[in-house]
Amino acid sequence: MNFQSLKKIEEPDFYLDLAFRRAQEKAKMSRSSIKIKKDRIEKSKTIELQKIDIIRNVLTDKLSIILRSYPMIDDLPEFYKRLIMYTLDYDELKRALGAIKWVIDKIDGFSSMYIGHIKKTQHFEKINTYRSEYYGRISSLLKQIKGQLKYIEEARRTMKEFPAVKTSLSTACIVGFPNIGKTTLLFKLTGSKPEIAAYSFTTKGINISYLEGEGKKIQLLDTPGTLNRDKMNNIEMQSYLALRTCADIIIYIIDLTETYPLEDQLKMLKMLSGYKKPIYIYLSKTDILDADKVKEFKKKYKTYDLPEIKKLLLDLPAKKEQDNA
Repeated sequence: MNFQSLKKIEEPDFYLDLAFRRAQEKAKMSRSSIKIKKDRIEKSKTIELQKIDIIRNVLTDKLSIILRSYPMIDDLPEFYKRLIMYTLDYDELKRALGAIKWVIDKIDGFSSMYIGHIKKTQHFEKINTYRSEYYGRISSLLKQIKGQLKYIEEARRTMKEFPAVKTSLSTACIVGFPNIGKTTLLFKLTGSKPEIAAYSFTTKGINISYLEGEGKKIQLLDTPGTLNRDKMNNIEMQSYLALRTCADIIIYIIDLTETYPLEDQLKMLKMLSGYKKPIYIYLSKTDILDADKVKEFKKKYKTYDLPEIKKLLLDLPAKKEQDNA
């Protein structure tokens, strides 16, 4: 799924100004193109009907684009559904999108009603009255959902930061403490070279790469954070949900140079067993480790080297469903 295509949501006045401006441009063209033989009242009615039609089309088109760009939340894969629930007010977002649908229907209804009024009248004064009423009611409708439009824009900015995880691909999550080689392993496996920053949580978000071979495409997620806190930040929440809902296997990296105490790393390994996913241990920085220390660790824990990890990944069964991202 990819939320990068979500368009910026504007203030109500932006959409109203656009619609009214296009209606005026059409009216200006019509005044010079309508045949002279038409009497004044019929000419005025034709112009006003065209303006209403343009205002309706512009507003309903712009609002419909907002609705179409947002997927049905209840139909999203579990990863994204839960991510939205954890990072946004799920009920408020649904209400806001529902309010836009309500306004679209109201615009259609008011437009049809005032088109009918104008077609029937034979008085200039009535035409002007109906035009003013229509503009006022349409403006009021848009301004009624100012708060909802603002919230949808806030939600859009949050959702644009969501990782583009392909939930239909067989997936491995690379897990471990910060600065112990998760992104390096990802590069060794796939050749991808994500941005690495020099601070504690070196991965700004979930790094995503793909291993291809033997007619398969395997998704690898380099997950940031330690996942061992009661209160997780937004990025750690993404990692937690990826492990819970997307991972077929977990590749757990242990650093025996003890950038982080080995006891803490083993506690995290025990915690990961609660996910009920196959876990494969990979030792990082072995080139600078004492050989006896590595040998001693391997007596207690089964570990996998790079070729073995790659084989494990390519042995993952392909998922049948197609990703719709």
